[in-house]
Amino acid sequence: MSGLTFDKRELGNLEYSLDREMLATDRRGGYMSTTIVCCNTRKYHGLMVAPIDQSDRTYVLLSSLDETLIQHDQSFNLALHRFDGVYEPRGHKYITDFEYTPTPTITYRVGGAVLRKELLWIHKRTQLMIRYTLVDAHSETTLRLRPMLAFRDKHSLSKSNMEADGRAYPIPGGVKCRLYEGFPWLYMQIDKDDTEFIAAPDWYYNFEYHKELARGYEGHEDLLTPGYFEFKIKKGESVIFSAATDQMATSETISSIYEASLARRTHKIDFVSCLEHSARQFVIRRPGDRTEVIAGYPWFGPFVRDTFIALPGITLSQKHKEDCMDVLDTLVRDMRDGDFAGSGSVHEAVDAPLWFFYTLQQLEKHIPQKELWARYGEAMKSILEAYRRGHGEEIKLHDNGLIWAAAARPLTWMATMVDGEPLTPRRGYPVELQALWYNAVQYTLAVAKKQGDKEFVAAWKDMPERTKASFISKFWLEEEGYLADYVNYDEVNKFIRCNMVVACGLDYKMVNDEQLVSTLHTIHQHLLTPRGLRTLSPRNMLYKSNYNEDQRSQDLASRNGSAWVWPLMLYVKACFDLGGANFVADAERILNEFDDELQTKCVGSISERFEGDPPHNPRGSVSHATSVGGLLTINELIQQYSAKRPARKTCKRAEPKATAEDKPKRKCVRKSAKSEKK
Repeated sequence: MSGLTFDKRELGNLEYSLDREMLATDRRGGYMSTTIVCCNTRKYHGLMVAPIDQSDRTYVLLSSLDETLIQHDQSFNLALHRFDGVYEPRGHKYITDFEYTPTPTITYRVGGAVLRKELLWIHKRTQLMIRYTLVDAHSETTLRLRPMLAFRDKHSLSKSNMEADGRAYPIPGGVKCRLYEGFPWLYMQIDKDDTEFIAAPDWYYNFEYHKELARGYEGHEDLLTPGYFEFKIKKGESVIFSAATDQMATSETISSIYEASLARRTHKIDFVSCLEHSARQFVIRRPGDRTEVIAGYPWFGPFVRDTFIALPGITLSQKHKEDCMDVLDTLVRDMRDGDFAGSGSVHEAVDAPLWFFYTLQQLEKHIPQKELWARYGEAMKSILEAYRRGHGEEIKLHDNGLIWAAAARPLTWMATMVDGEPLTPRRGYPVELQALWYNAVQYTLAVAKKQGDKEFVAAWKDMPERTKASFISKFWLEEEGYLADYVNYDEVNKFIRCNMVVACGLDYKMVNDEQLVSTLHTIHQHLLTPRGLRTLSPRNMLYKSNYNEDQRSQDLASRNGSAWVWPLMLYVKACFDLGGANFVADAERILNEFDDELQTKCVGSISERFEGDPPHNPRGSVSHATSVGGLLTINELIQQYSAKRPARKTCKRAEPKATAEDKPKRKCVRKSAKSEKK
């Protein structure tokens, strides 16, 4: 797989450059995010977006930093902004190169002057450093830096007002600013003694973020500048700008922190190293000994279901078992009565607590089972007991061994609301919930038996067979050859959705090999794309494939056609379970399909989801934990099976099941096609 490369000839093409975003995080909840030409296209973009307290809310402090190169009394503004559909200034025309590794670097050429800008977000500190190097020049050169401040929640927009304090207060090497009470001071310093700061507070109006407008949101804001820094720079000289919530003592401190931090940066030279770097950006350590996983940048916070799905891939694939356990310990500490708090509660996400067991199954490969049971055994048992006890009338275990979920609002991962109504209600027995339940009970029984918990084993040993028998009788569609999506008192929903892959890809399965092969054929035929598994078959009348950028359009398609990445890891796992090492080449092809995505949306990362039809445009959050974690899990499976000898069984994915288009070959399949239109 290739490394990251960018077409230098296209950097000045805004259609090319504005659709490519870069992201850097401080591992504490803060981040820097903008396009590769430093033009903000979202309200979530900014050079310093950080929490200001112990909550998970983050705020845009420093929106942008405008550079102006001055020679012979002529000013060349290198910035790029959009105002009412017009780009001004147009600094992108001076860009000649962009590099991503080891840190984002932009090169500008203005006549005979060449200026290199290296952006470095410091880990474990709320600090951004930008090093400017005048690579070449043939006359006296001055550099002017103008900070644009927002000081607002990342979900909102700043508007000019009389309350904002635009004053800049002198400190050694620079100034400090704070627009509003309750915010931290922003310390802006430069490691050059003869730097001058010219105070000139002023509002700049109507910065336009076209990505927000396209999504149907407000997209204009006003930013306040306190003034600008100005200094002379010589050929070959480097000058560092620092913006931080802590004051730097001396210029030597700024330089030493920059050099030490840059030296620790890994080089993102290939597909896997990029994914591994991206994975580390999701794990956030907060005050109070809390470690969490950000679901996706730039707008999501921690979601427990996403955490459990992504956690093995983003931590254990790199042997970071401590990070994994720290996240689990944080969540377990907040448990009450067998239920996680917040987004992990069954009343928010009915299946979220059961994904906990999936994560533990992967963790057991890295720590002794005895340690795992001592650390998480009580939590495992309390979760299962809570389901059996019931979470009210809406969520409860029925006598048939299946979990009933029929809340007023949908609680599965497909719980998208459109125009105030659930897009996919799925009331009753959702297929993935039953698969996760069976897997959780079987796994806990297996561990409890080995660790000598006879009381638990005696109380639960009959549950799996009851669940399995009920599941097969209700969900297996004999004529169609796949699993129903959900079942309730009135309906057996036969829509072909990716949810059934959960029943195929977990360690403990209720389907036999023949049923597994048939289900995987259906998934391959209807749902498999080069960017993930579709949420609905294209043959269904509700299918939505390519769509507009507005939020409503995306929501309609997100669970009715969009291709999601994370279900791929379960599809690949199921095929490996059947075919062993014979599936390695197929798995490699699936993984290789994502190589180009590392440089088409968020550089070095993978989007939340993709359109269901070619060209499979990326949608949703530009860097998503479940997508990155899912691909790293696939890569780990490939490495694992590559070392094994080929097994006897094969996953016959090249022989798709007969379809309605095959005319009178199979009556049962024509019936299946009809069911898709109901």
